[in-house]
Amino acid sequence: MLTLLNLLSAVALLVWGTHIVRTGIMRVYGADLRRVLSRSVERKPMAFLAGIGVTALVQSSNATTLLVTSFVAQNLVSLTPALVVVLGADVGTAIMARILTFDLSWLSPLFIFFGVVFFLSRKQTRAGQMGRAAIGLGLILLALQLIVAAAKPITQAAGLQVLFSTLTGDVMLDALLGAVFAIISYSSLAAVLITATLTAADVISFKVALCLVIGANLGSGLLAMINASGSNAAGKRVALGSLLFKLIGSLAILPLVNYIADILDKMPVDDEELVIFFHVFYNLIRCLIMVPFAEPMARLCRRMISDEPETDVHLRPKHLDRSALDTPALALANAARETLRIGDVVEHMMESFNKVVHGELREERAVRRLDDDVDVLYTAIKLYLARMPKEDLAEEDSRRWAEVIEMALNLEQAGDIIERMCADVAVKSLNARRAFSPEGLEELNTLQEQVLNNLRLSLSVFLSKDIPSARRLRRSKHRFRILIRRFSHAHVERLHQKNVQSIETSSLHLGLLGDMKRLNSLFCAVAYTVLDQPDDERDED
Repeated sequence: MLTLLNLLSAVALLVWGTHIVRTGIMRVYGADLRRVLSRSVERKPMAFLAGIGVTALVQSSNATTLLVTSFVAQNLVSLTPALVVVLGADVGTAIMARILTFDLSWLSPLFIFFGVVFFLSRKQTRAGQMGRAAIGLGLILLALQLIVAAAKPITQAAGLQVLFSTLTGDVMLDALLGAVFAIISYSSLAAVLITATLTAADVISFKVALCLVIGANLGSGLLAMINASGSNAAGKRVALGSLLFKLIGSLAILPLVNYIADILDKMPVDDEELVIFFHVFYNLIRCLIMVPFAEPMARLCRRMISDEPETDVHLRPKHLDRSALDTPALALANAARETLRIGDVVEHMMESFNKVVHGELREERAVRRLDDDVDVLYTAIKLYLARMPKEDLAEEDSRRWAEVIEMALNLEQAGDIIERMCADVAVKSLNARRAFSPEGLEELNTLQEQVLNNLRLSLSVFLSKDIPSARRLRRSKHRFRILIRRFSHAHVERLHQKNVQSIETSSLHLGLLGDMKRLNSLFCAVAYTVLDQPDDERDED
């Protein structure tokens, strides 16, 4: 029992080491990797090579598939080149399996020691994240040693030998068991390596080993489908295409397993090595053959998974890609894009408020619905940012994190203010049949137009961090305050002149002026955030 536990813990350590490598590489080069993928999809050979290269860096074809899936889900990449990248990723992970079987045990303590030193001493820097990746590589190499060591006594157990002796003859059953094992271990790499170890110990026959390897590849496709279950229809098509490619490859080669096993068994190479080489060349040949069929597969996937109809009238988050959370720069960019959507909704609320002021009472219900959309998007952004490990963020990313959450909060508060303004106008003016004076209505129109302009400028400043625009926004805030003061004095003067309409709507009018002032302050707050950033960043801008 203890031996089996040691084997399971070694497999878990392998999966964890892969996760750490992926996290470190994605935090340092994540934005560059996505840029490479996005630029390589125009031509199939480059897309295929990009899939191999990225997978070699992040040590996981699943990670590359998640990247591509997020691209397709956000309509940044079409389905056909995405499938080509995924085929390249399958080859990349097979090549890495071969590299990791070399005797690199001396590198494990070296990677772990220097990785820990760099990570703990410079945690929030690029060197610190590279230290994290080095720790992961060290753990992967250590886990491979532990897997081999733990598997040897297991292979000598009589009960296990009897169990594995039943895996003879039924290629479909053997492949299915390989797929199940890959899913349980959450790594086709672990499944292939253990299969090679069992083959070297003569616990399973060479033919059974080949079936298990084929099944492990199929299991990685099922894992991709599981990981994409939370994505939209476009993202699910990538995982489905990858699974279908692997399924077709499995069905094509399984009938030939006996013939292939007889040919390979005659080669003067150890069975353990042959299993690994078969894994590499099977994926290489399969993927090269499948590349020309990427477009037909994309069409098939579109027919099998249709676009989901929009049944909900409320907005839902579009850009909060969970797979990007390991890459702070990308996750923050996604949160910023979603924050801009809140800005668009608030802009619609301001336009609807203007219609309410002019007597269109039905727009007040539209404002309430839009405010619900603002609350939904704000909550999603808040929870998305909360999932980011803020203590591990670099200083620049930490500042951007604060900027995004502050902007989202200001827009959410602005939505609440606009909703209350509409309710006040509806109750105190329209329902009470009290109209604003022509002068007061003109003042409200002027303020509303100025607030809208400042909102649009603030969203631009938030996105671009442009210093001249931030200064212009700050000046607009001061001019707006002067305008508010002038309009307040003008209203008091109308009261002094005993203007009946001004008297009837006085409290409402002054309240709206105060609300407009608060709205403008919320919109213009981003200018101070940009202008207060360090001098070195301002120089770069």
